[in-house]
Amino acid sequence: MSFLNSLSGRVLLALLLGLGLGAFIQLSAADLPWLVSTADAVGGIWLGGLQMTVIPLVLALLVVGVAAVSDALSAGRLTARAIGWFVGLLVVTITITLIAYPLILSLWPVDAASAAALIVGSTGADAPATPQPIEFGVWLRSLAPTNPVTAAAENAILPLVIFALFFAFAITRLAEAQRTLLVSFFDAVADAMIVIVNWVLKVAPIGVFALALTLGLRGGLGSTGALLHYVILVSSGCILVALAAYPLATIFGRVPLGQFARAVAPAQVVAFSTQSSLGTLPVMVERAVDYLHIPERVAGLVLPLAVAIFRMTSPVANLGVVFFICHVSGIQPSVGQLIAAGVVAFAVSISSVGLPGQVSFFVSISPICLAMGAPIELLPLLLAVEVIPDIFRTVGNVSADLAVTAILNRGEQAIAPDDA
Repeated sequence: MSFLNSLSGRVLLALLLGLGLGAFIQLSAADLPWLVSTADAVGGIWLGGLQMTVIPLVLALLVVGVAAVSDALSAGRLTARAIGWFVGLLVVTITITLIAYPLILSLWPVDAASAAALIVGSTGADAPATPQPIEFGVWLRSLAPTNPVTAAAENAILPLVIFALFFAFAITRLAEAQRTLLVSFFDAVADAMIVIVNWVLKVAPIGVFALALTLGLRGGLGSTGALLHYVILVSSGCILVALAAYPLATIFGRVPLGQFARAVAPAQVVAFSTQSSLGTLPVMVERAVDYLHIPERVAGLVLPLAVAIFRMTSPVANLGVVFFICHVSGIQPSVGQLIAAGVVAFAVSISSVGLPGQVSFFVSISPICLAMGAPIELLPLLLAVEVIPDIFRTVGNVSADLAVTAILNRGEQAIAPDDA
């Protein structure tokens, strides 16, 4: 009962009811074009309410996120080393992810009929639009945002992200009073956008029900196989991140495998049940100090910092969502689009940390969709089943946080063994 009282539970229930009702009406051979158009309009209005916040929210979060990282870098050597490991692991993870997901989907493709039902039901198109090839040189020149306002209006997300990063780093070089003023302004903009998103999410069950009803009316239950494929695909990517934490802690942190497994297991259980890295933080600190024998000064600095600005599963899961959408839509991203997706995935993984799950789902994934030319109409339906991958997102993040803490503690011992 408590699950159904949560937003995730209500959204999932709305998906099941809408899809079931739509499929039943379709099987009954009832001709109700007005119902399709009405449900499509209601769902489209709800989706538009979310879309309108993406660009200003991404811009504001990037400015605030870069300022936070800049502040952290000035806090001391251990903090700088921690951020270095966070950045390095994210870059390596994104690179592997960009290679792995296309390979996995080529070896384990979504059933063609199920993919077609999902696309037809979501967009109303008989077939996905054929993407226009973009010359690499033209794409490269487009990265210079000659007009950021135009880039925002045209959803040219990568030039906008590049401008936002330059702008954010420039702010960190201003005098303290000016810097504080601008960061506070963009922090307030981000908070205002989040308020709007939360308003829109309050009626998420209605929007998802309308979209699922449209999906059922157009494609019946044929899309359920594709949705199950999505859940397994993204969850598996997050599970692999959690598994990667073990060799990271063993090889680079010099922690015996069994010791790390015993230390991380209770934190993983709490992460599984709460789906919150912040809620798992006290358990992580306790396990790091008592079972990994990490000094409290190290665990007390690194773990809160990791929870604040580092989510190792974020680019894996977010890119997995977009690769799935591209796959079922028949879109083959170009090399330039893959590079753009990697850059945007890195930027949003840092900037959107700390947002509620439903908010971060749209804020993190919509820009990557725009970078790869993927339709965002599928995102509300994928949000409805995101409750399962979200569990493994948190488990993977918690595991990686403890592994990095063990690695940094090893480095601290090598630098200053008397302080360990």
